[in-house]
Amino acid sequence: MKSRIRFSVTILTTTSSHSGNLGVKRVECPLGTCIRLTWDNQPKCSHTKSTKLYKVSDFISWARASTLILSPSFQRRSVWPAGAKSYLMDTIVRGLPIPIIFLREMKTNLDSLEATREVVDGQQRIRTLLSFIQSNLIKGFDPAKDAFTIKKTHNRDLADKAFKDLPPTVRQNILDYQSSVHILPSSVDDREVLRIFARMNSTGLKLNSQELRNAAWFGELKTSMYAISAEQLQRWRKWRIFTESQISRMGEVEITSEFAQLMIKGLVGKTQKAIDNLYQDFDEEWPERAEAERRFRHCMDEIDNTVGADIANTAFTNRAAFHALLTTVYDATFAIGWPLKRRKAEPLPTAFKTRLMKTSDAIRNQTATEKLLESLARRTTHRDSRKTVVDYLKTHLLRA
Repeated sequence: MKSRIRFSVTILTTTSSHSGNLGVKRVECPLGTCIRLTWDNQPKCSHTKSTKLYKVSDFISWARASTLILSPSFQRRSVWPAGAKSYLMDTIVRGLPIPIIFLREMKTNLDSLEATREVVDGQQRIRTLLSFIQSNLIKGFDPAKDAFTIKKTHNRDLADKAFKDLPPTVRQNILDYQSSVHILPSSVDDREVLRIFARMNSTGLKLNSQELRNAAWFGELKTSMYAISAEQLQRWRKWRIFTESQISRMGEVEITSEFAQLMIKGLVGKTQKAIDNLYQDFDEEWPERAEAERRFRHCMDEIDNTVGADIANTAFTNRAAFHALLTTVYDATFAIGWPLKRRKAEPLPTAFKTRLMKTSDAIRNQTATEKLLESLARRTTHRDSRKTVVDYLKTHLLRA
């Protein structure tokens, strides 16, 4: 089992007073511009930063003591599917980081003398933890909707086991897992909380289609596409198919998904809806996963073995052209439309690299057919355009 990772946390707390010359000035604070008392003419916000980590067991202790408010009025209700919950638990088991949780300190209860904390952001993560470890701590727990186990897609060793049935070392690692938490002081009211999140959301980029799929699905196809595209990271960089920015936005995962679509559906046009449907259709089960992954790796190996780093200096760094090249290699080695059952791959022609370099020159010099050049420049996601490019490559790269 991997060791746990420690993360620093920014916590907002109230500063203490000290002697000096008292004044009043308008200063900048993490919650917006506000008027604060200042000392010695030095503006000071009443919210300073410190660091804090909390264990999973801390959240359980607070829930047991009824000092954790899980569903404040401004929080959404729990909507996570079982796959997302399973993925979170596997992330924690592996000691990987999870997003920061936001809590708000409430005024101490005068009767119980207990401090209370309210979940500002992270309700679904905390609900997932409590549901898995001790479900009776969840108010209104519904076994039909809330109960779950880790899926074999995420962790075969722990699949379908309740928390109590996990090995002691795994249970210990889960309970001792530490996560980052931002704590807002009790002086922050609901309006300020909403302002904080409006500011946070306004600085983020809109998620693209592949990022949305990554957030929506957690099953067989999603985990496969993420894993095998990540295996090829150095090649994506070496071949210059994607920039670092495109990789950070999951461009390589999307083209890998398109290749999976090719293996399953044949040569089709690209629509985000069709790829979405593919993720949905193969979320729970994908019996051909191992063979599909083997074929993808083989095609990538073939390109690397025959062309290597030189591909970075060709016209095939263009995404549409590279998709067509990968499609051509797949057709030559396994045949488009062939069932995803184990079969021996056919070799590429010995002159493949020489022909590819000549074809690249023709594309760059605009001496290739007008139909090909138009297909690469326009409507590159349409099936007819894709077929035009693939047919051209098959003729010039695979001819006897």
